[in-house]
Amino acid sequence: MRLDRFLAECGFGTRSDVKKLIKSGRVTVSGETVARPESQVDPNTCEVRVDGKTANYREFVYLMMNKPAGYVSATWDKKLPTVIDLLPREYLHFEPFPVGRLDIDTEGLLLLTNDGALGHKLLSPKKHVTKTYVAEIEKPTGADDIKLFEQGMDLGDFVTLPASLVPLTDTKPYFAEVTICEGKFHQVKRMFEKVDNKVVYLRRIRMKNLSLDDNLKPGEVRELTEAELSDLKEN
Repeated sequence: MRLDRFLAECGFGTRSDVKKLIKSGRVTVSGETVARPESQVDPNTCEVRVDGKTANYREFVYLMMNKPAGYVSATWDKKLPTVIDLLPREYLHFEPFPVGRLDIDTEGLLLLTNDGALGHKLLSPKKHVTKTYVAEIEKPTGADDIKLFEQGMDLGDFVTLPASLVPLTDTKPYFAEVTICEGKFHQVKRMFEKVDNKVVYLRRIRMKNLSLDDNLKPGEVRELTEAELSDLKEN
């Protein structure tokens, strides 16, 4: 791997930034000063330092975001702000992407990573990865609604897989918890519409075993713990 790429992926700046660092003689590789950005380094065996500070290389990053309303779950959009705009600069060089989508007005748990294999695994229809939401709805839910959610329902363009509906309140404002194992466009909203109800507010609180950190304010992110990542990677 080129030295300038290595340092950029360690978070020392853009490729232009790190080229300047290298050419100014501030970088050592295994104790020797290296001034050529194109020099090759092995991330597994070489000790790279910048101004005496060890550069710790890692290939992947795994971030939990408390997504606020008003942001698109995409890496780029012509007109609207994206969740990438909320990321601290230190993570941008990893080029993370959102795993799945939350509607622009939906809040809550969003996973961002540059690990394509994990992203594909979590989004694969064959895996039936569960996603849990808390919805504020216009009307209370009852036994008939719960049964329809459990049976799956025909939304016209597809039939949903069995889902879980748990009423949380029986007085206004009405809240319910919904768990689905797929993620079609506007699915939760459309399922409530099918039972003559309407979603007022929607927040995702869980994806598989990963629960939204209550300490994260809207728009904030943190890296996953080793335990959280291990749970996500389990089959």
